[in-house]
Amino acid sequence: MVNRKELDPESSPAAAYGARMRRLREKRGWSQEDLAGSLECSSQHVSAVETCRKPPTLPFSRKVDLALGLTGSTDSFEREWREMRRGSLLEGFPEYVGYEGRAVEIRLFEVGLIPGLLQTSEYARTLANGDVQRGAITPQQADERVSLLAERQAALVRPTPPMVLVVMDESCIRQAIGGPEVMKAQLQRLVEVAALPNWVLQVSPFAVGARRSFNLPVNLLTLADRSIIAYAESQAQGHMERETTAVVPMLTAYHQLQAEVLSQAASVAMIQQE
Repeated sequence: MVNRKELDPESSPAAAYGARMRRLREKRGWSQEDLAGSLECSSQHVSAVETCRKPPTLPFSRKVDLALGLTGSTDSFEREWREMRRGSLLEGFPEYVGYEGRAVEIRLFEVGLIPGLLQTSEYARTLANGDVQRGAITPQQADERVSLLAERQAALVRPTPPMVLVVMDESCIRQAIGGPEVMKAQLQRLVEVAALPNWVLQVSPFAVGARRSFNLPVNLLTLADRSIIAYAESQAQGHMERETTAVVPMLTAYHQLQAEVLSQAASVAMIQQE
């Protein structure tokens, strides 16, 4: 075959996806044109996915499954796509995101970094690129991470948006991520969000010291039925908590934290001084 590109399935999840699709296609004696006809796309698109020049999508994966008779199986391309998409995320976080999109109230506490729901795309991209440079994730996973964050932010823009309460440790605004322009735009984003009626933004200054309730990031979601879910992360994994006996003390600690930190007006003033 002329100009056939050899694939290395070990190079990335997307490469493994493309190599498997090619192998199953050729096993059936199909050309790229044959498969493209079943997928209602061009043979160039099939080639681009097989050679990692284009990432697969969920609709594309479902069509491949239908064409190859893999729908609903453990070997489905939809399943592989979902694993690719979540491969760079901590265990437990994808489940949390599903609840986040339905929450009526979101309470966040963050240390060191601007909370994801408040990050500009440039800030988020800088963080993702840093993980790529350290070898923690692949460039494809970095793209997926930034894309997922954009989807999470977009999910908050709905007819009845959730109330979002954010407490950030002062380190979040002091730590420079990216160049001066990236941080300038990020801090301006915080100021703009603080002016929205469904957001409350507060900074926990270093002076709070031992009165700060949490030492790790904490997320608390209130759902439409008023049940509350807590999510917290360690370096290795995320953990969802639904038991009232565990969640209520965290909610109480969050209220206590809000009483100790700066008001929204004072917080905005601190951000604008940066």
